[in-house]
This record gives sequence, structure tokens and C-alpha cells, in this order.
Amino acid sequence: MTILYSTKVTATGGRKGMIRSEDGILDLKLAIPKELGGMGGGTNPEQLFAGGYAACFENALLRVARQSGHRFADGDVDVVAEIGLSRNVADAFVLHATLAVSIAGVDQATAEQLVRGADAICPYSNAIRGNVDVARTVVAL
Repeated sequence: MTILYSTKVTATGGRKGMIRSEDGILDLKLAIPKELGGMGGGTNPEQLFAGGYAACFENALLRVARQSGHRFADGDVDVVAEIGLSRNVADAFVLHATLAVSIAGVDQATAEQLVRGADAICPYSNAIRGNVDVARTVVAL
């Protein structure tokens, strides 16, 4: 398998530390959210995962749309990813996800078909399939 892209990010200090990419473009302070007993004031791994998943899924959706003859303007597609952290019955930490997708200019059946296609090719969806519960809502506008 040919690797199309690779990047490195170094974490220092865990959830109360920082992360920095090898090129320095990503350089963020991390903080434990207040909801988990921390001070807040910085981003956290769940926010970063949610942002990456939303962006990647939207790009996959736009690709599937183009391949099926649909073209969308920048504001026509909206993907909101919510990542939650909880514990399972073994008291281990687990993630769960919700994707809320809105698509303007198509009917509901087409919107759902495009989302299914995006889910099939999105690297984030493929990475977590079978490991993270993902709920999806699709709205055609």
C-alpha cells in the first residue's frame, strides 16, 4: 500500500500539556475540560478529533457528490461532529460520535445516499468503524 500523506505530531504533558506538528503549523496548548475536573483554557483531544472528523467527512462527501454529478457551493454542505467521552462496563474510557450533516440543493434520498458514500470512503469513518458508536443525522435543505 502506498502512503499518500504522513505527518507527525508530538504531545508533551498529556492532557495538560501541548501538541506540536513537525512543521510547527499545529502548536496548541492542551487542557483538561472543566467538565472532567480540569481548568479548561485550552483545546483537548476530543475537540481535535471532532474537527478532523468533520473536515474529513465533508471532503469525502464532496468527492462522492462530484463523482455522482453534484456540485455544491462552499455553504451548501455542513458537517458537525460531536465526540463524547464515557466509560464502558469495564470502566475503560470510550469514545462515541455524532455526525450531523446538512446538504442544500438535493432531496432527502440523495442526501442520504451521498452520506452513505462518504461514510464508505472517509478515513476517519473507516478507522473507527466497529470500534466507536456513530450516530448520523442527515438533513436535505
